[in-house]
Order: sequence, then structure tokens, then C-alpha cells
Amino acid sequence: MNTIAERIYDFLKDFPPFNMLDRNQLFSIAEAVEVGYFEKDQTLFKIDQPIENHFYVVKNGAIGLYTSQGTIVDECDEGDIFGLRALLRKDNYILDAIAIEESIVYSISSELLEEYITTNSEASRFLMKSFISNTKQLESDTSTITSSEFTNLQSIDYSKNPVTCTIETKIQSAAQTMTEKRIGSIIIEKDAKPIGIITDKDLRIKIATGRFTISESVSKIMSSPVITYPENTTVAEAQIAMLKHQITHLCITEDGTANSKLTGILSEHDIIVLRENSASSLVKEIKRSKDILQLKDIRIKAEKLLKRHLEQDLPIEFAAKLISTINDVITQKIIDSAIKKQYTNPPTEFAWLAIGSQGRQEQLLMTDQDNALVYEDVSMDKQETTKTYFLNLAKQINNDLETVGFELCPADMMGSNPKWCLSVSEWNLQFNRWITMPDQDNLMLCTIFFDFEHVYGSKILIKKLSQSIFKSIEDHDIFLTYLGRNALQNPPPLSFFRQFLVEDNGEHKNQFDIKARSMMPLVDAARLLILSHNIKSINNTVERFKKLVELEPQNKDIYLFCIEAYKDLLWFRTEQGLHNSDSGRFIDVQSLSKLNRLKLKRSFKAVKSVQELIQTRFKLSQLM
Repeated sequence: MNTIAERIYDFLKDFPPFNMLDRNQLFSIAEAVEVGYFEKDQTLFKIDQPIENHFYVVKNGAIGLYTSQGTIVDECDEGDIFGLRALLRKDNYILDAIAIEESIVYSISSELLEEYITTNSEASRFLMKSFISNTKQLESDTSTITSSEFTNLQSIDYSKNPVTCTIETKIQSAAQTMTEKRIGSIIIEKDAKPIGIITDKDLRIKIATGRFTISESVSKIMSSPVITYPENTTVAEAQIAMLKHQITHLCITEDGTANSKLTGILSEHDIIVLRENSASSLVKEIKRSKDILQLKDIRIKAEKLLKRHLEQDLPIEFAAKLISTINDVITQKIIDSAIKKQYTNPPTEFAWLAIGSQGRQEQLLMTDQDNALVYEDVSMDKQETTKTYFLNLAKQINNDLETVGFELCPADMMGSNPKWCLSVSEWNLQFNRWITMPDQDNLMLCTIFFDFEHVYGSKILIKKLSQSIFKSIEDHDIFLTYLGRNALQNPPPLSFFRQFLVEDNGEHKNQFDIKARSMMPLVDAARLLILSHNIKSINNTVERFKKLVELEPQNKDIYLFCIEAYKDLLWFRTEQGLHNSDSGRFIDVQSLSKLNRLKLKRSFKAVKSVQELIQTRFKLSQLM
């Protein structure tokens, strides 16, 4: 009996992808594993070194992966795999691997990988997903992966022969061309660049109704400017663009802008054919709905759509945007209905704001409402009646949202609360008070209300709020330091012994709070850092980190890691919530598979990395 192989087998069987193999397969690997001992600071491999014919698994200790500048980009501990990317890529190493402490490392050959792991569909799926998602290792060549089973960001298959005409073309001629070629749209171009589009809908609404004659030029009825996207646009991106702009066609150009050559046209029908997805049809259903109960049924359909997206491995950030868009359209329909129920039109301009997770476009599950209302300033004699009108309107909106399925906020963070239904001047005063007096309560309110997003009404009022916030921050820059301290209140949620920190008491005793302990630290960090750059136009956590990659290339490694960690956490919470029919916030760690526990633990490294960056930037070392 090979006792060494038995010990190796007993270790590997608890870690993915080895726990996905049968006993005979795994024991064959264990018998062939090479065991290496490395002292602290000893190098396993170096940048530009030709790859070895094997990859590694950490048995004990920790191995750091470093850039050429000496920046650590990952810390691999018990059960972590490293060196696999270079092996699959068949190229030189692009990182240094150095023992952070005394370590024992298992070495597994590429022959064993090909014979036992890549031939196992479940194990192969795990490795491929890890290969795609672990961008923290800074390897940018994931485009070399061609298996459609594992490629989440599928490029759209658009029509590469768009039918075009010039701006001088007569409407009759354009319509005849569309009829002859049996197409639903024609692009108006100038110098090979798209400047407008005409669809069947334009002909029905603008010509058949007699608004324009067929002898006029296409410029009279074309939609302009067009919405353009690049050639590598994904299915999900195209869907989101059509939902957002409420259009049925996208122009595809060489660089994604209207100032480059037109190369194709993409229609809503193309997307439906490519991927059986009903997001667009749900939006149409919402707009045709006659009552609140119909909207409730549509919201249930949206949840089923979300489940299908998870099953199809649609990237979670795109699923979030799709669901957020559907939720926004439902809310807009409800507001239109609520205004009609008031019997009089609003006395002045107003805007409805989504705050919290919905404001960040991260509300995937049926969580409670978080919203607010802002209205234009009115004269003193009209203030009371104006306030009363909007409070009544907000109450109707909140009640109708509850009927649809969005529970009322237990903390009353809703537009029907007089505190959150204010004129633009009152909001500005309130924001200024929170910023100039940043106690714990005011900081908490900032973290909720600074993530506001326009849903309905005047965008000018939203712009005024943003300008007010940044003016106050500029005048009291110490506020960012306080916000930084607040962002460090939840350190990486592992104990000294690398165990999950669970709730000590209450209803969720011994459960892990994935929202407070894992997601919110990343949300808070992204908000703080993006505000430090005076940017309010980006609310989504992933998009904030992407912008930070652009603004701070020296911290690219950290922000890319945060992006992938947050995607994993968002997916994990959503999957848990759908499975348990709840918000997915509290998780029984003992019920998790080893794979999911490892996945969670890896995300904590991102929390640690970005909090260390904040600690240094805002000089907060005394707190950690």
C-alpha cells in the first residue's frame, strides 16, 4: 500500500476540481504527484521562464504571485492551484512564484491533467471557469479559449451586409428597397458612416398617417443619431442597449462609434434567434399592461428569466443590468399610473430616484424598496401643497410597488417618507449636512443615498443633486477620510484560523452574512474611490472598478481582482437566494460545497487588497 499516495489522495479529494473525479482517477493522480518543499522566499518559477510540464497545488503554507515590479497579485494557500494558465497557454510564465512562508507544494503533470481532468466534463468546466474569471493573475489572453460551453461573453452574429442609402434618397425609393430586399430597416450613411436609420415602424407612424409624403427625403423621418456598437459586441450587451434606448436596431461600426465605417446591422429579431431570451418582450408586456396585477405577473416572469440566465451562464453583471432595466420600466409604468390616480398633474418638475442596490443596478432578487423623490423648488406660498401632492404620489407609488412584489422598506427609506421627499434645495442642504457632520448615522445615509440613479422625471434635477454633492465634498475634503474609515469597518471576514466569521446570535446565528461581510466592503470601496475622482455618473460597482482601472493604471491589478470577486459574490448571493426563495443574504456555511467555500474565501482576498489601498491612500493605518 502506498501510504504517501493515500495521504495525497485524502488531501486532494476535498478540493475542486479533484473532488469531481472518481476514486480510481484521483488515486492515479495521487500516485504520480511530485511533492516539493520550499523555504520562505524561495522561488518556484520566474517571469519569462519557459513553462514546466506541470501545474501546482498548495498543500501547506502560502505561495505569492508577483509582477515584475514586485507587486503581489495573488496569495495562494491551502488547496489553491497556480501555474495552470501558463501550462494551458503553452507560453512563458508572466509572474514570479515565491514562497511567502515555508510551503509544501504538489506538482501535477500536464499528462495527468489531460488524461483525468480535462476529459471529465465537470472538472473541465471548473478549470475553464477559473481560467476565465481569475483575471487577478493578469493574464490577458483568455480570448484563446474557444469552447462555446465555457465562453460567457458570446459575440453577436450580426448582418454584415446592411442595406444603405444616402440622405438625398426619397422616402418612396427607400421603402421600395426595403420591400424588394424584405428587410425591416435601411441605414442612411454619409462617407460610409451611419447618420440615421429608417424602420418599418417609421413608415407606419410617419408616412401611413400622412405626417410626411413619400416624395420627401429620408432625412425627414430617419432616427438620428443612431446607436452604434463595435463588431465584438456580445449578445448581452446588445440586449441591454436595446432595452436602455428602447430601440430595435443597432448599427455596428469598426470602432463602435458613429464616426467610423458601418460594417453591419443588428436587429432585435437577430437576438431572439441567437438566444431565446424574452427580456425585450417583457418590456413590451410592461408597456401594454393595464393594471398592477399584470405587472406582478411580469415581475415573476423576470425572476424565471433570471434563473434561466444563471443556468445558461450569462455573466452576472449583464443579468443584473437586464433585471434592473426591467425593474425600472415596471417602476416607470407604476409612476405613470400613480400620476393619473392623483387626478391632477404634478405641480412642478420632479424625479424618482432608485437608491441602494437598485440605484447601482445590482438588484437581482425581490428585495425591499429603496427610493426617494426630488422636486423643483417652488415659491413659499406653494411649498405645503406641493409637498403634500408629492407625498401622496410617492405613497401611491410605494404601495403599487409592494403589490408588484417589492416589499416596503423596514427602515422606511422610501419616497413616501417626508425625510426622503424633498425639494432640490432641501436635498442639497441635507447632503451638505451629512458631508460636513460625518457622524456614523450621516455616513450610513451617505452610503445609501449617494448611489442614487434616475428612474423617472427630470434629469436636470438629478444633475443639480450631483453638483451639490461634489461642491460640498470639495469644500470639506476631510469627508472622504471619514468615508474611508467607514469603508474599513468590515475587514476580510475570516478568523485567525481562516474560518468564516458567522453571526454570533439572533435569527441568523451561525450563518454567514454575505452582503455585510463580503459585498458591502467592495461596494463601499468602489464608491469612496470613484467619489475621490469627482465622478457621480457611474453607480454600478463593477463599472466603478472598471473606471478606476482606467483612472489608476498603477492599481489595475487590485481593481481587476475586485471586479471578479464582486461578480462571484453577486452570482453566489443570487443563486442562493433563488434556491432558498429569499434575499440570499444569510448563508449556512456548513451546507456549502468545498468549491463554494473556496470561491467565497478567494473573494475575501480582494476585500483585503482594496482595503489596504484605502488604508494607505487616506492615511488610516491606525484602524487596521
